[in-house]
Amino acid sequence: MTIRPRSVRRGIGFTGLALAGALTLAACGSDDNSSSGDNKSTKAASAPGAEAPKGDCGTGKMAFAGSSAQKNAIDEWIKAYQAKCSGASIDYASSGSGTGRQSFFDKQITFAGSDSALKPEEVAKAGAACAPGQAINLPMVTGPIAVSYNLSSVKDLVLDAKTIAEIFSGKITKWDAPEIKALNPNAQLPGTAIQTVHRSEASGTTENFTKYLKAAAGADWTFDSAQDWKAPGGQGAKGSEGVAAIVKQTSGGISYMEQSYAENSGLGIAQINTGASAPVKLTPESAGKAVEAAKIAGTGNDLKLSLDYATKAEGAYPIILVTYEIVCEKGTPADKLPLMKSFLTYTSSVEGQNVLKNIGYAPLPTTIADKVRAAVAGLS
Repeated sequence: MTIRPRSVRRGIGFTGLALAGALTLAACGSDDNSSSGDNKSTKAASAPGAEAPKGDCGTGKMAFAGSSAQKNAIDEWIKAYQAKCSGASIDYASSGSGTGRQSFFDKQITFAGSDSALKPEEVAKAGAACAPGQAINLPMVTGPIAVSYNLSSVKDLVLDAKTIAEIFSGKITKWDAPEIKALNPNAQLPGTAIQTVHRSEASGTTENFTKYLKAAAGADWTFDSAQDWKAPGGQGAKGSEGVAAIVKQTSGGISYMEQSYAENSGLGIAQINTGASAPVKLTPESAGKAVEAAKIAGTGNDLKLSLDYATKAEGAYPIILVTYEIVCEKGTPADKLPLMKSFLTYTSSVEGQNVLKNIGYAPLPTTIADKVRAAVAGLS
């Protein structure tokens, strides 16, 4: 991600206050990190939240890379972490999930951020990087995906999976189509042409959005779920900032993007009719409920999740992605381990997770966050 929502800036003060009350160790670092295509470094380190380790922080440098979807969260965490810490440097390169995983396999970074858990064919590569240990997937950031639109006359648009699938596959082409009217009987829907926008490059956001369509729309979505957009038509744009800019400039535009980009651009965000008793509005709480409905597909401390994109749970917003930190359960170099554990202890702490509410993400549900904290504590 390359733009920074206003809500991120507002969150910095909150985070610093939370850390000021929680940090008990000596200061450890300061850092600046990279945006997509721009590598900066951020100094950080030391004992981060109420669950901070009792020993000294690691010192020196630590690099990790990957998912751009979690970049705003990582930026905020590092800034907060450095507010009370000095003596170490953390560098996060927002290089994309695939590049981040490959860099981890090549032992170029300490751990990787990814919009998806390790694929079966990647497990052996990751294990080789951790030998004699193994790699595990730690969910860390819940990123709600907004279905965002530009219709000045409609503030509370409701859509369901079938209608979204037909819009993005080109079957529904006008905003006053009967299918949309049926979901919005009191809305002043214009006869404006629908202008769909999708990501032009491989994207974890696209993969999770199309997983939702495949699971929830069934036969109405005939394309594979993938990082590359498969449906015909529409306009492509690079990055969430690109699709948001086009939708903002286009009357009748609609796309999918991380929540923070939709909010920063002043776009409408559709409520989703999941089949529950009422359409679900996108909030940190509703996104968290969808993650809470997920099942853990990994074993032991590998916390790979199986998300239910077709959930009908009351108040659960189904279009989400979860970013993982892919780490060595055992095998992290001894000079990097203390700093890595300390930083991940903060990001998974109550304080660290609560920061996400202010910057367009959602905290992990307690049941999953507790497992992540336990897994981090066991890293060696």
